[in-house]
Amino acid sequence: MFNKKSITDIDVRGKRVLVRVDYNVPIKDDKITDDTRIVAAMPTLEYLLNHDAAVILFSHLGRPKGGPDPKYSLRPVAAHLSGLLGKPVAFVDDCVGPVAEAASKALKPGDVLVLENTRFHPEEEKNDPELAKKMASLAEIYVNDAFGSAHRAHASTEGVTHYLPAVAGFLMEKEIQYLGQAIADPKRPFVAILGGAKISDKIGVIRNLLTKADKVLIGGGMANTFFKAQGYSVGDSLCEVEALETASQLLQSGSSNLCLPVDVVIGDRFDAEAEKKTMAIASIPDGWRILDIGPKTVESFGKTLAGAGTIVWNGPMGVFEFPRFAEGTVGVAKAVAASKAVSIIGGGDSVAAINQAGLADKITHISTGGGASLEMLEGLELPGLVALQDK
Repeated sequence: MFNKKSITDIDVRGKRVLVRVDYNVPIKDDKITDDTRIVAAMPTLEYLLNHDAAVILFSHLGRPKGGPDPKYSLRPVAAHLSGLLGKPVAFVDDCVGPVAEAASKALKPGDVLVLENTRFHPEEEKNDPELAKKMASLAEIYVNDAFGSAHRAHASTEGVTHYLPAVAGFLMEKEIQYLGQAIADPKRPFVAILGGAKISDKIGVIRNLLTKADKVLIGGGMANTFFKAQGYSVGDSLCEVEALETASQLLQSGSSNLCLPVDVVIGDRFDAEAEKKTMAIASIPDGWRILDIGPKTVESFGKTLAGAGTIVWNGPMGVFEFPRFAEGTVGVAKAVAASKAVSIIGGGDSVAAINQAGLADKITHISTGGGASLEMLEGLELPGLVALQDK
């Protein structure tokens, strides 16, 4: 299934290895508030260190505007990583240039260096060859373990592969195997659950999954656009008027396997303390808005999930950040966790919901990449993966 070379296919002993990781993590007051992505890349890091490589790590963080911004510095990440590894981790405040070059050259086998945010250089997102060349000059081997950024052709994900032998890390390999298998050859029945706010973000994904999955369960704000396309009034609910025609087409093409909620929980305003009611999908009263799927939908989705062989879930079923409107998302999370299926969850909100429900250990694979996992579910090629050496 996985046809790219990985770190086990290349001799790293005594080599400087440049590893693109996805350390785009939440930071508050210089402390990492969720280190899932850092921990996910640890097996690659440990393998390289155990095989006498000197490891140079680089990543983007956030969306700095056009240059360095202390708010988006990776310095706190280097400190956190040092704690996880139980050894010193060096940090320099650039990802190219004299300081980065000197620090890289000074590394000995077993040393770890974290470079500053790649997006402090505007050329990174333009996949500028000069920047990529400078990055590549720091090492002898390139490893991409940043699945979460593999859908972007940036200097640090695609450009650098033109100048160094380029292979995959263990996290990249694991992500591609699980998601690739789910799409190419799933254990059936294959059930996809899609939620989140907008249809327009996921048109390609829905189209592709309607040809691959036995059932596609729809929840979240995107369901409202389908309801409106069916002629129901959705009150003040989030709804994409410009996507109504697309929703109609998808309802036609997916009539046998597209499943919409049968009941919803509505609130009289978008607020954690909103008054709430549960009702069937009839016309939603003016001034009210759909904020969650209802208990009958949770029950019906649960029955479908109980018999599944493979489950892929991307996007919450409602405004789960408000506890009053989280029951649908938590109910689906419990059904996914209870099923015997191979379960794959991608997208920050779905992962947050699973963690919130304390069910992460019951899931087969929790993906670290929102955009990248969506593009795989859409059947698109990921530039950061395509660029790696074939086996």
